[in-house]
Amino acid sequence: MNDRFFSLQLFTRVARTGSFSAAGRELGISQPTASRIVASLEEQVGAALFVRTTRAVTLTEAGSDYLARVEAILSALDEADHAARGTGELRGLLRIAASTSFVVRTLLPRIARFTDQHPELRVEFILSDEKQDLVGDAVDVALRVGSLADSSAVARKLGTIHRIVAASPEYLAKAGTPMKPAALYGHTLIVGPSARGIEGWTFYKDGKTTSVRVDGRFLLNGTEGAIAAAVAGLGIISGGLLGMLNELKSGQLVRILSEWEMGTADAHVVLPAGRAAKPSARAFSNFIAAEFENYADAELAHLSLK
Repeated sequence: MNDRFFSLQLFTRVARTGSFSAAGRELGISQPTASRIVASLEEQVGAALFVRTTRAVTLTEAGSDYLARVEAILSALDEADHAARGTGELRGLLRIAASTSFVVRTLLPRIARFTDQHPELRVEFILSDEKQDLVGDAVDVALRVGSLADSSAVARKLGTIHRIVAASPEYLAKAGTPMKPAALYGHTLIVGPSARGIEGWTFYKDGKTTSVRVDGRFLLNGTEGAIAAAVAGLGIISGGLLGMLNELKSGQLVRILSEWEMGTADAHVVLPAGRAAKPSARAFSNFIAAEFENYADAELAHLSLK
């Protein structure tokens, strides 16, 4: 690999992560080596690019300007390589950020249709039910459900996910099936990440709105864990329909209060702001948009929500 090219890649990662150690781990080198390479780059450039303290590594004014120009150059090189091949073949590393549940349940069963077309493309999944720092984590493309905090990011709507309430047959046999929202009082509620931080579950029917205060007995910061808790019969869960679809189809979970609506959340594919998107990121965005449309339409029709 060209030393200057590698040093520029390293520089961008140190700038975005604020850490020589983190950037070095990403690129397979030690912290001292990363520090030495960047120092050499600064000597070549003739300017200090970072302010180094015991607590942080931050860009200088010259470093910020250099970063904007370097990222544009690296993106242009990637685009040029892709165009020169003339085959549409994608190469390199594509970093995809999404929730664990979305990747496991929706993406992994389908992504082979994308990667089989591009055997030289490597894919890294960054899984978290918390929203990732797209720039700091060097994310190329993200999949997100709900409101988008970064208005400067480039977002494409994939579709709409309906929220529902469900429980296991075992729990309902033991505790009874609530027939209206108010009947949820006295039931054991499971609160996953999508419902944490809200005061109540809101239901809509015939133009009327009903809210039930959420006092969850089981609080989980991961969707997979919350669904597993509901399957285990620990209580009633509220969450996205698509996230629980497998369990609903298998009968492990049963939808309740189905005549009431609970609102929706939009799903988006997001490209980070501040730099041109990789060809692989754009191609993946097109792929997942088509896949999500087919998937969501079929599954929502299956549950008679459309």
